[in-house]
Amino acid sequence: MSMKETIIDKLSQAFAPASLDVIDESDKHKGHGGWREGGETHFRVRIVSEAFSGMSRVNRHRAINELLADELAASVHALAIEVRAPEDPDPRAARISGAS
Repeated sequence: MSMKETIIDKLSQAFAPASLDVIDESDKHKGHGGWREGGETHFRVRIVSEAFSGMSRVNRHRAINELLADELAASVHALAIEVRAPEDPDPRAARISGAS
């Protein structure tokens, strides 16, 4: 199983997301710290789940980091996290539409 598949599997089982996107951004970091041939070192996670309702942004990030602690300790060098509950506005929608 690839690292991306592992991350998807763990997040899906733990948070039953309404939306989940795991993006391998390793190619953007070639030559930088933590990069390795073959990629799977730098990821971006976009996740929307009811499990995050009522949680602070910090606690949402902590929950994901704790869940993926083994992967972060082993081979994932960087993890960008975009997390929200379904009732939270999508900050990317504002950037896309040009709204402030």
